[in-house]
Amino acid sequence: MLYYSNGSESTELGFKDLKEGLSKSLDKLGPRKKVLAIPPDFTRFHSKAGELTRFVWEYYKDSLTDILPALGTHLPMTNDEIKNMFGNIPGNLFRVHNWRDDVVQIGEVPAGFIREVSENKLDFSWPARVNKLLVKGKFDLILSIGQVVPHEVTGMANYNKNILVGTGGAEGLNKSHYLGAVYGMERMMGRAKNPVRQVLNYASDNFAGDLPIVYVLTVIARGEDNKLKVRGLYIGDDIECFLKAADLSVKLNIQILEKPIKKAVVYLDPKEFKSTWLGNKSIYRTRMAMADDGELIILAPGLKEFGEDKEIDRLIRKYGYVNTPRILELVRQNKDLENNLSAAAHLIHGSSEDRFKITYCTRHLYKEEIESVNFQYSDLEAMMKKYDINKLRDGYNIINGEEVFYISNPALGLWAFRGRFYKNGK
Repeated sequence: MLYYSNGSESTELGFKDLKEGLSKSLDKLGPRKKVLAIPPDFTRFHSKAGELTRFVWEYYKDSLTDILPALGTHLPMTNDEIKNMFGNIPGNLFRVHNWRDDVVQIGEVPAGFIREVSENKLDFSWPARVNKLLVKGKFDLILSIGQVVPHEVTGMANYNKNILVGTGGAEGLNKSHYLGAVYGMERMMGRAKNPVRQVLNYASDNFAGDLPIVYVLTVIARGEDNKLKVRGLYIGDDIECFLKAADLSVKLNIQILEKPIKKAVVYLDPKEFKSTWLGNKSIYRTRMAMADDGELIILAPGLKEFGEDKEIDRLIRKYGYVNTPRILELVRQNKDLENNLSAAAHLIHGSSEDRFKITYCTRHLYKEEIESVNFQYSDLEAMMKKYDINKLRDGYNIINGEEVFYISNPALGLWAFRGRFYKNGK
């Protein structure tokens, strides 16, 4: 059922509008005794999930007993991040999702279904697992809160991805990431229907019916003043709210370019991007836009590691970012990579597929480290001086007579050359 729907390419929702829309929806649900909120973590700071979660806390008061950020494989939020994102919500309400140990299985998507949606590329079943708190917490309402935006694994982020991946377990995370990578990231990004989403929908429809989940979804885009605007808010307990949000996100968050980009500069906010696991959004959100033999320059002042998980970091350092055929071969040949398919998928996502040069500019990772995983390296201070982010505007700029395409936050959208985006599927 759709409880609230408000959005368009010109809509601008402020705090008052968000609070009113959420309150109207919660009024329709009636009184609740025990509520769990599942927002994203700090890596989705701009989703407005922090404000919406705070509104939920103000609405339910003591009935909101638990807040479980959908970490997936990300590091737990720090106290500063929680305060920055969620304001004055008491810290003792927050729980930490451990994707290796804190999950229970609610069902299994059969291998035959995986074979069908993967076009016979893969032959394994998919375990539908969620954090045990969802199943054993005896909640009469679970609010899944987040932003719909193009996504490298699920085509469009959020909806049941927030539950089945964000609070999911190691095997499900590994297999879902690998399914998307093997099927082809370019065929999926910006599309609400794709193999990974079909698997998640199968799990929701067949195994999650007893969980009292209501989805609270935003759509965010930059306005003409270059500031972020909330363009849509959709609230419901089934796929309708997601499809409405996805339709709007496609219109607002995908920039179709009439020519490939020869040189792109992407800035990674140090508060948000501390690893290539996250920072490679700068690669996979632009890969369909980059020209063959072009250059992608990534300004990454906060980058300190490759993988947030120690084992994933080790695998990235061992194998590096190489093209898809090589990763598929390495998976077949090496048990450590075969047993960590999300790392294998990440290596595919972070590759240029040998089409263009990727130059990382870092402060905390050394030149030798960057080059060891098959990226180019350049001095951060020199490049920040050459490409002054305080003077650049999102889109095309002329720097010393050279055309440069600038992106201030790759997490907010998808950039693609028209001929490549539509060539890879409808």
